[in-house]
Amino acid sequence: MQLIVPVILSGGSGTRLWPLSRKAKPKQFLRLVGDHSLFQESVLRARALAGPVGAPLVVCNEDHRFLVAEQLREIDATAHTIALEPGGRNTAPAVAVAALLAQRSVDESTRAVLGVFPADHVIASREAFVAAVADAVEAASQDFLVTFGVLPDRPETGYGYLLRGADRSRWSDLDEFVEKPDLPTAERYLASGRYLWNSGMFVFTADAYLAELARHEPKMLTAVEDAVAGAARDTDFLRLGPAFLDCPSKSIDYAVMERTRKAAVVPLDAGWNDVGSWSALHDVLVKDEGGNVLRGDVIAADCRNSYIAANARTVAALGVNDLIIVETEDAVLVIARDKAQDVKRIVDELAARSGD
Repeated sequence: MQLIVPVILSGGSGTRLWPLSRKAKPKQFLRLVGDHSLFQESVLRARALAGPVGAPLVVCNEDHRFLVAEQLREIDATAHTIALEPGGRNTAPAVAVAALLAQRSVDESTRAVLGVFPADHVIASREAFVAAVADAVEAASQDFLVTFGVLPDRPETGYGYLLRGADRSRWSDLDEFVEKPDLPTAERYLASGRYLWNSGMFVFTADAYLAELARHEPKMLTAVEDAVAGAARDTDFLRLGPAFLDCPSKSIDYAVMERTRKAAVVPLDAGWNDVGSWSALHDVLVKDEGGNVLRGDVIAADCRNSYIAANARTVAALGVNDLIIVETEDAVLVIARDKAQDVKRIVDELAARSGD
């Protein structure tokens, strides 16, 4: 028997959506595209998966524990565990924690299949997502470590890419991970039809992941095992032990997926977007006849292809094109849409000023 255990990774800071996304409440906890936050949508998508599905296992940091608990309560969801990291160490150690906890919660006749989903992605078609996960679970049952490759619709330079290898019915071998390309390279990838965007979502059994981690990152696995052994229960939360801080900070890609011989990729065509910038958010929202997204108390005239959001005061814009304008109680951002990925520079400057 197999049990799908959704793992919701909620450790991101969302700095590229400043000033709305802040350290105390990053983008995954914001209602950016609908009535639910991105975190809540991730949990609801996981609940819809086919087959036996367990309660979600959430990995987050100490500062966000009450946000996680409250947002789960709002959608009437109960977590398997809310594991609190004493410090961020990227995705590979976080997923190792989830794998150990899932593995220990099932009996000998059951294999825990982890569905690893970041809490801050937008997926337009839940049905297509569920179907792709079902394919990934089938591949995982054959001991593949599966990621999802988004079918590209443009030569995007802001994402990493995956090169598909030999086809295996509904999935393919994963031949290569490729870093973010320049535009001519991205155009070549798109024309080839063999490259997919790297989604950062995964499906594999807990034992398969831990075996590969033991092979490639044994010190990381030892530190995670010590952190779980030294964890303390605190009401609804599991506080990982300080050994977690001994883990090297590595993503699943670098620690395991780029080194394993068992990597597979399932194509995903579900309206995926990692909402990594204001421009990306503009792309996924409904626009007016001028291509604008207007949120809150906004007056806009003769504007084109802009995202304008008012959260505390009236914002008026006249004759502006291709801008991002975001107003909050204590800050205003004005930036060209094609510079949206550079908002982190502003956040870094603010942090330097405050000494954080």
